[in-house]
Amino acid sequence: MPASSGPDLWVAGLFAAALSAVMMTAIVGVRYLITSGLFAWITGRVRPGLYKGLGGQIRREIGWSLLSAAIYGLPAGIAAWGWQARGWTRIYTDPAAWPLWWMPLSLLVYLALHDTWFYWTHRWMHRPRPFRIAHAVHHASRPPTAWAAMSFHPVEALTGAVVIPVLVFLVPIHAAMLGLVLTIMTVMGITNHMGWEIFPRRLVHSRIGHWLITASHHHRHHENYRCNYGLYFRFWDHLCGTDRGLSAP
Repeated sequence: MPASSGPDLWVAGLFAAALSAVMMTAIVGVRYLITSGLFAWITGRVRPGLYKGLGGQIRREIGWSLLSAAIYGLPAGIAAWGWQARGWTRIYTDPAAWPLWWMPLSLLVYLALHDTWFYWTHRWMHRPRPFRIAHAVHHASRPPTAWAAMSFHPVEALTGAVVIPVLVFLVPIHAAMLGLVLTIMTVMGITNHMGWEIFPRRLVHSRIGHWLITASHHHRHHENYRCNYGLYFRFWDHLCGTDRGLSAP
């Protein structure tokens, strides 16, 4: 039986990459519905009535978020295919492949690089034209809810979707640490938009809290727009003079 030709292999690879993107889109979408739904349910129990009258806004948030899931799923699916089918990425599964101390350090490196990218692209999107074209969609959530974490215009979704897929081609990371990065990204994205502070007051107002972003910090951004641009850490906000402290969600 003749071996597969070059074009046939290329088409098979393209199909496999496309299938991976579709599957990743479904995973991101279902993850969003489950996690945002869970925190929305918690909000209803802890802060009953907080989302009262926001039904139309929440439906728009879900619609934009599911569109964002497709945009996030495309580069994520290609990266997953490149890892599993081609070995192109720096993701590894053998803990002995790199020193053990690199595992927690790689987590911090990914979060720091993601946070840096987010701060500067987010700040750029608050310039008049990018805000009007794209970022206004996210700020249409007044106040934001647990469903707003992925409520982005496609342009904004694309700026967020490429970060982790690009990093896995450049920076070595254990698969478990990558899973932890994605978990932190999901939880922080949702809890920062819930409209109330889920973390203990002692943490939020502690020395550690001075450097971490929680709902109390990010809610101030949704109130004032021109401050508090970070995602995980307040480092860039402190350094660039854009930190305006905490709100009281």
